Amino acid sequence: MPPDQRLDRDSGRGLAHELVERLKERILAGEIEPGQKLPTESSLVEEFGVSRTVVREAISRLQAAGLVETFQGRGSFVLALPASTAFAVEPSQIRTHRDVLDMIDFRIGVESESAGLAAERRTDLQLKAIERALVDLGRSGEQPSSAVEADFQFHLKIALASGNRFYSDLLASFGPMVIMLPRTRLEHAYTVSDATHLTRVTLEHENIYRAIADRDAAAARAAMRLHLSNSRARLRAP
Repeated sequence: MPPDQRLDRDSGRGLAHELVERLKERILAGEIEPGQKLPTESSLVEEFGVSRTVVREAISRLQAAGLVETFQGRGSFVLALPASTAFAVEPSQIRTHRDVLDMIDFRIGVESESAGLAAERRTDLQLKAIERALVDLGRSGEQPSSAVEADFQFHLKIALASGNRFYSDLLASFGPMVIMLPRTRLEHAYTVSDATHLTRVTLEHENIYRAIADRDAAAARAAMRLHLSNSRARLRAP
């Protein structure tokens, strides 16, 4: 394998992520033009030295990002690049306690439906990605930065599993700040090591995961709504 084709196996982001980034570079650079077929699964396995599972997950992520469309028996084809969106929320725009509460209200509407769709549409690979984020969250313990990233990845993986790229694009545009800012506001009431708080939040995430694993859309919507509503309640001024 040529050196420039090797994926970074030590990045901590996973081989599927690295392969997605490599293929996105080719698409955005015009090396693979709209309407053209992606290299076959076998050729990607050989070219990048990864498993078929990694290739399939990478293509699934490209689908969720709206960059390719897959047709049964025909393969995956590059779509015309979407126009860039002007919608963005920077951390500096969330200035007040009211802003943080409004952001959670917004997330309740978006992420509850995203969780319901994920329960209906998720693949086994996507479920494993959600589970990995849940495990990482449980292992983060008293490390605030790790906990924030794992929490964000849990919600982002659910959005990706919804099969609707607008959910994942929107959440990705927010970034970890949607998790970080509410946690910052909670510092007056909780510490990261508060066992009762961590246990409760962990259980809420587990309930969301379990509903998605069971393909129970109604339960997934309800579990996500309850989790975010509880987050909002915990943020109310004492």
